[in-house]
Amino acid sequence: MSEGPVVGHQWAVELLQNSIRCDTLRHAYLFVGAAQVGKSTLARSFAQTLLCTGAADGRACGSCRSCRLLRAATHPDFFLLPPTDRDGRPDRENGIHRAEQAGDIIRQALLHPVEGRYKVFLIQDAHKANASFANKLLKTLEEPPAHVVLCLTAQDRSALLPTIVSRCQVLALRPLGEQAVEDALRTRWEASPQQAALLARLSNGRLGWAVQQLKEEEPLADRNQRLTELRELSRSSRVARLAFAQKLAAARSQTPLFPLLALWTGWWRDVMLAQSDCLDQCANVDLLDELAAAARDFRRTEVQAYLRTLSRIEGYLHHTVNTGLALDVLLLQMPRPLV
Repeated sequence: MSEGPVVGHQWAVELLQNSIRCDTLRHAYLFVGAAQVGKSTLARSFAQTLLCTGAADGRACGSCRSCRLLRAATHPDFFLLPPTDRDGRPDRENGIHRAEQAGDIIRQALLHPVEGRYKVFLIQDAHKANASFANKLLKTLEEPPAHVVLCLTAQDRSALLPTIVSRCQVLALRPLGEQAVEDALRTRWEASPQQAALLARLSNGRLGWAVQQLKEEEPLADRNQRLTELRELSRSSRVARLAFAQKLAAARSQTPLFPLLALWTGWWRDVMLAQSDCLDQCANVDLLDELAAAARDFRRTEVQAYLRTLSRIEGYLHHTVNTGLALDVLLLQMPRPLV
């Protein structure tokens, strides 16, 4: 494995290194775990080692032509779906939901590698692929050429066809420890001690999320705005809440709902912790005064009930439901302060 950007997940790194050293590679690997927990980073490091011409002891050299080409995203034997934008983020608009893209994988897989021993395909967010894509991909998984290694990432294996999962070696990545995230932010990305501590607490073990925040011109600016908006909503009238719900439903493409619901859940969870005299366990460590005030302002039973409502509504939104109606319920049931 490359010595590059992989942080943590040591058990998975060692498993993949051993498979390379012992020449016991599987033809397909499925990396599952929370968004931005490190699935694609680990898969790319694995691909670099497979394609490296100077690899030793299961580690990429980092300096050969193949390593340089892969870092520049121009290696002819490495295929990434969906493609990334200039900032390295997946191009969701032209993502992996079209059957013709699976056809391209099948055609490319039949061709021999241009430079290396393998052709490596990294299919990100495979759980978002439609049925046509998945069924076509299954044909390659059933009878893969010897030179093909497929790497898939997904947030949950249950969202994939069982026949696809059964043909992959599954590596379930767990969130990193808070200290590991903080140390990585300080040493590799030169975050200040204050930034590193806050982002590590807020990241829930997702190093990719924390690094993304560091790259923003104003780290956490959107988060701060959203939390201010949330506190204002808790004191708003029913009419204002319904208007906000309608606005949110209409702008769903510009304001993704699930990150927003995760932010709200984190806030109300912290309020509940503050009400239990556990301020030191709160994630929003830069807002402890506001959390202490909220702990006094809201009934504990209502906060607990709303956390259950948030979880239930999030589950509904993952399926075919009336988004507007679900958001109406969510906003109307938000706790109100005692005074």
